[in-house]
Amino acid sequence: MLHAIIAAANDSAETTNPLDMVTDFFASPLWQFLIYLFFFCLVAVWLAGAYWIYKDARRRIEDPIVIGVCVLTGLVFGPIGWLVYSIARPSEFIADRRLRELDTQLIEQRLNEEARCTYCKAPVRDDYLVCPSCGRRLRTQCRSCHRPLEPSWRVCPYCEADTHPAGSYASPDKLL
Repeated sequence: MLHAIIAAANDSAETTNPLDMVTDFFASPLWQFLIYLFFFCLVAVWLAGAYWIYKDARRRIEDPIVIGVCVLTGLVFGPIGWLVYSIARPSEFIADRRLRELDTQLIEQRLNEEARCTYCKAPVRDDYLVCPSCGRRLRTQCRSCHRPLEPSWRVCPYCEADTHPAGSYASPDKLL
């Protein structure tokens, strides 16, 4: 009889245990589904981070080996690798860097395009008739308005005077 009372007490204790519902939930197929869903999302986010590193590194880094190392860092270390890549990546895109370099080259070319003497390469201004360094004639002077003219001009753009009178097509060096 004592045995029956103990068995009855154990049965009543099992049914009154408030944690039975919680332990039943963790043993249920729903809990297993949620675990699988969590791991699937974790893997998807992990791979998406590595893909983001790949896409971003291709736009910022030219060396394919460095791009591969960045992607492997993102795959192996996950969020820590993403953070390290975000901190260490180049600040500008390859296209922006190339555009900046082209702009710099264009500015340097414009600065270096100042007029120079064809003989001694000394810098000269546009209104010089002769080179101040070597004395070589650079331009002729208009006979009517006395402004400097380029050797290839046939008409003075300032006063419309003919720069080469009929029959005298001498070189600019021989006009003085």
